[in-house]
Amino acid sequence: MAKKAISKKATKPTVAKAKPTPAPPKGSTWTLEETLRQLESLGNAGVRAQNSKSGPLGNGAGDNQFGVSRGDVRALAKNIKTNHELALALWKTVNIDAQFLAALLIKVDLLSAVEMERLVKSTTWIWVADWLYSYVLKEHADKETLRQKWMKSDDLWTARAGWQLTAGRVSKSPEGLDLEALLDRIEKEMSTAVPEVRWTMNMCLAEIGIHFPKHRKRALAIGENLGVYRDYPCSKGCTSPFVPIWINEMVRRQG
Repeated sequence: MAKKAISKKATKPTVAKAKPTPAPPKGSTWTLEETLRQLESLGNAGVRAQNSKSGPLGNGAGDNQFGVSRGDVRALAKNIKTNHELALALWKTVNIDAQFLAALLIKVDLLSAVEMERLVKSTTWIWVADWLYSYVLKEHADKETLRQKWMKSDDLWTARAGWQLTAGRVSKSPEGLDLEALLDRIEKEMSTAVPEVRWTMNMCLAEIGIHFPKHRKRALAIGENLGVYRDYPCSKGCTSPFVPIWINEMVRRQG
């Protein structure tokens, strides 16, 4: 998806080669303490510094991190395998590396809607929120009920997730969505939304323009008039998240 490519390429840190995957602890069970020690051993000062930077998408991560590369997190998760109890314990630490790992270890069908909402609300950083969305939330059985609730939420993280789920529906299952009403809200609210929410609102606007020719002209006009991400820094070969550029590029690729 275009939105994934945009978000990652704009902020992906340059770090040293991935460290060797830690060996499993003695015995058959990974404890919280052992897992945190493994994460700490994989920490990298460069990653910590990159994570701490704030930008147009929101605040940087706080001090509760080891600075583990995403590749090392994935390798450790592959070693541990699905472990729901451990995942919930890792999430509660509020350490961002532990939460990245938790998103890969959670067994989604064991989460109630209440527990899912609790995880989303306890997020503290945008990239953890994106992993939680990609690996857990969008697979949850109650995601549509939660989406509808969160589109009316004043909580930063549930509002962000609500727009992210809506963008996903626009691109994959738009039946029943009032696209005109969504455009009305975006036009009215996006420029003053907090950065974390603005990103997923912008994503929704782009998806409407990309997938619905009937609404493309208005989506382009909203993007141009609001100017959100007009000056967003992009690496060579990346697509800008500025909606007029994003929509036109994706439509061109579709032929």
